Amino acid sequence: MGQSRGLENPKQELDRPTEVQFCSCLAAPLALRCYSHAKVESDEEFDSRWVTYFNKPDLDTWELRKGMNTLIGYDLVPEPKILDSALRACRRLNDLASAVRILEAVKDKSGPHQEIYPYVIQELRPTLQELGISTPEELGIHQL
Repeated sequence: MGQSRGLENPKQELDRPTEVQFCSCLAAPLALRCYSHAKVESDEEFDSRWVTYFNKPDLDTWELRKGMNTLIGYDLVPEPKILDSALRACRRLNDLASAVRILEAVKDKSGPHQEIYPYVIQELRPTLQELGISTPEELGIHQL
């Protein structure tokens, strides 16, 4: 047979590249890479989408919890107008526990930024009073 250059299987020679090949994707600038073709959503569109979600008249408790879990999973603290609609959904569903959990989640999401949670509570105060919802601090939960 033909010369196999010391290979046990001559077919291996066909599979081996004969010259060094470089991946052209490494030379491409990273700033030009497109990872998604999805439309970029503005902050206003994002807020509007979530307000609409929580304002659905047929929203049930599972959808409320699912929506809040998804929203809290984002790398942001939800805007007060989103939280307002979520708290109103809790009231429609007579779910006080979820309302308090929402406020606890916002406090947790605020992390080391001490000014965020008081601002959110300040903005939500009229809604909280209208709906008869107490903050975790008013309930003494933060001390547990």
